[in-house]
Amino acid sequence: MTIPSGSVGDGSGQRLRRDVRLVGLLFTSVGAIIGSGWLFGAQSAANTAGPAAVFSWIIGGFMIMTIALVYAELGTMFPLSGGVTRFPHYAFGSFASYGFGWILWITCGSAAAIEVEAAMQYSSVHFPSLMHEVDGVPVLTFPFGFVIAVLLMGVLTAVNLYGIKWFARANNALVWWKLAVIVVVIVAFAVTAFHSGNFNLADSAAGGHGGFAPFGLKGILTSIATSGVVFSYLGFRQGIELAGETDNPRRNIPIAVVGSVVLTGALYILLQIVFIGSLSPDALAAGWGKISLASGSTSVFGPLAALATILGLNWLAVVLYLDAVVSPADSGLIYTTSTSRVTYAMGRNRNAPSNLSRLNRRGTPWVSLLLTFFVGVIFFLPFPGWQSLVGFVTAATVLSLGSGALALAAFRRSLPDHPRPFKIPGKDVIPFLAFYSSNLIIFWTGWQTGWKLYVAVLIGYAVFVVTHPFIKDGPALELRSSSWFFPWLGGLALIGYLGDYPDQSQAAGNLGLIGFGWGFVVVLVWTAVIYGWAVRTRLSDAKVARMLASGFVGEEDALDHAKDDGAAIAR
Repeated sequence: MTIPSGSVGDGSGQRLRRDVRLVGLLFTSVGAIIGSGWLFGAQSAANTAGPAAVFSWIIGGFMIMTIALVYAELGTMFPLSGGVTRFPHYAFGSFASYGFGWILWITCGSAAAIEVEAAMQYSSVHFPSLMHEVDGVPVLTFPFGFVIAVLLMGVLTAVNLYGIKWFARANNALVWWKLAVIVVVIVAFAVTAFHSGNFNLADSAAGGHGGFAPFGLKGILTSIATSGVVFSYLGFRQGIELAGETDNPRRNIPIAVVGSVVLTGALYILLQIVFIGSLSPDALAAGWGKISLASGSTSVFGPLAALATILGLNWLAVVLYLDAVVSPADSGLIYTTSTSRVTYAMGRNRNAPSNLSRLNRRGTPWVSLLLTFFVGVIFFLPFPGWQSLVGFVTAATVLSLGSGALALAAFRRSLPDHPRPFKIPGKDVIPFLAFYSSNLIIFWTGWQTGWKLYVAVLIGYAVFVVTHPFIKDGPALELRSSSWFFPWLGGLALIGYLGDYPDQSQAAGNLGLIGFGWGFVVVLVWTAVIYGWAVRTRLSDAKVARMLASGFVGEEDALDHAKDDGAAIAR
C-alpha cells in the first residue's frame, strides 16, 4: 500500500490531514508543557528543596532535554502520528510496543482528566460547589462537580472531532495568552517584592531555615520527580504525536521539540526565582517545608494567586484565576488530541483493534477520540483531585518515553544509512543519558507511586492476552526482541522497593536499603544492562527492512527511503 505524500491513511481512503504548521506544532508542545504544573510547581518545589529548587528546574530541564533530543531525531526519521508508540514497534516488535503504548495511553488519558481537575480546582475558589476538601486535599464534589468534569471532557472531545486545523488555530491563540501571563507574573512579582536574603547560603542569614539548600542534594533531586518539575516539562512530546500532520516535518519537529523545552525551561526558572524572592519572613516562619500563604483557603486551591493577593496585586490574582482555567483547559485539549493519536498508532501497529485507526471525513481518528473521552471520565472516579494523580502520571510518562532512547540506539544499527535530517552527535552518549535519566526519575518518584505503575502495566498485558486472539492478521509478537522488557520493569521495581524514596520507608512499604548515593550507581548499572540487552536483541536488520519495504511503515514521503534501506539490506 502506498499512501500519497502529505497524508497518513487508515486504509479506508480517509487520511490524517497535514494542517499543522511550524508555529502550530511548536505551540502544541508549548501549550501542553504550560498546563497545570506551573500553577503548583513553584511552591511545591520550594517546599521540597528550598531556594535550591532553582537547580531542580535546571537539572530536570537538562534530563528532559536529553529525552527530547532523542525524539527530535526519531521524529524526523519517521514523521508518524503516534510516533512515541510506533518507534519501539519497528525496533523491537509488537510485544514491547504494546506495553509502551498501553502506558502512554493511560498517561495521556489521565493527563486530560488532571488538567480538567486543575481548572476546576482554581475555579472552586469562586464556585465552591465544584470541589471541596477531604483530608486537606481538594476533590470533586458529587454529583455536581463530577458532572461538570464530564461535560468539560466532552467539550475537549468535540473540539478535536471538528478537526486538527481548528484545534491548531485555537491552540495558537491560547498559548500566546499563557506565555503572556507567565511573563506578567514574573515581572510583577520581581518588581513588587524581592527578598534577596531568601537566597543566602548561610543558615543564619536565611532566618535559621537551613540556608540555600535546607534539604541538601536529595531534596533538589526529589523535587524533580515529585514536585511537578518533570510533570511541567512533559508536554514536549505532543509535537511528536502530531508529526504526521505537520506540513514540513524535517524542519518543524526539531524546532518544536527542542524549542519548547528551552523556552518553557527559561520561564520556569525565572518563575521559581521570583516566587522564592517574593516570600515574606512570615511565609517562612515554619521553615521551607511549610511555606504559609496566609490568605484564607485560597492557598490550598491556588498558591500563585494567593501570593499575588498577599502582595496586594489583586488584579494579577484575577488574571491568575482566569489563566488557571485557560492553561489546564488548553493542555487538556492537547492531551485529548495526542491520546487519540496513541490509540490510532496502536491500531496501525495491529496490536490493538484496527477500528481504533478509523478516521472520519475530516481526517480525525474519531473512534480513538471517543475512547479517550470515556477513559478520562473513568479516571475521575478513583482520582477525583489533581494531587491524587500527578505523581502517577509523571512516572508513567517518563517510563513510556524511555523507549525512545532504546529505539534510536537500535535504528542506528539497523538503519545506519537512513536519512536523518536532524541527528544528535556523540553516537550512544545522548540516548544512554536519556534512558538513564528516565530510570532515575522513576527511582526518585518513590516506591509508593512506582508499585501502582507496575501493577498498571500487568493489567495492560492481561488485556493484551484477552484481546490478542481476536485481532486479525496481527503482527508477530517478537518475544526474543522484547525479552528485556519485563526484566527491565522488574529490576526497576526491585530497586524502588529496596530504595529509600520516600524517606518514610516503613509507611511506603519499601525497605530503604539502597541509599541516596548508591541509588545513582545501582540505577546506572541496571540502565547499562538493559540498554545493551535491548540493542543486542533488537529486530534483525532483515525484519526491519521487510517491515519498511512492505509499506507497513510507509505512510510519509520521508519513509519512501525505507524501501531503499530494505533493498540495500536484502542485497
